[in-house]
Amino acid sequence: MTEDRSASSPPPRRLADRLFGPAAAQPAPRPATPHTEAPPSLRRAALAVGLEAALLGLGALVLLFLTLTGAPESVPRALAEVVLVALAAGVLGAGARGLWRVAGWARGPVIALQLFLGLTGFTFAFSAQQPLIGLPILALVGAVLYLLATPESRLAYLDR
Repeated sequence: MTEDRSASSPPPRRLADRLFGPAAAQPAPRPATPHTEAPPSLRRAALAVGLEAALLGLGALVLLFLTLTGAPESVPRALAEVVLVALAAGVLGAGARGLWRVAGWARGPVIALQLFLGLTGFTFAFSAQQPLIGLPILALVGAVLYLLATPESRLAYLDR
């Protein structure tokens, strides 16, 4: 006896549909996210953080060169220092881009690294008696922290 499938039962399902279920329906389109334009002080802070990232990247390359050509007491410790400086440069670079785009995640890491850079600049300027290195670091850190603390920079994040 032959059965007529078209009248009594649905068509056979694919193997993937039988195993995982049918495909979901298309979701509703996402609403347009409001684009907050960065104020000038936040743009300047992003440029200063980008400059810091470039200088830290250059510093990581110099440290790597000195590690490879010199005779450090501990090569793994010297390479770890290079990795930490390069990581800080990468985080500052990403933070600069985030500040430029008024991304909410960008301020925290940038401010935390500014505090560490401020301590480094203070150590260079006063404890190590290298003011030609430490004072520019302190000036750049102070400028970034000031620009991030301006009312227009703070309000740009409240508008989100």
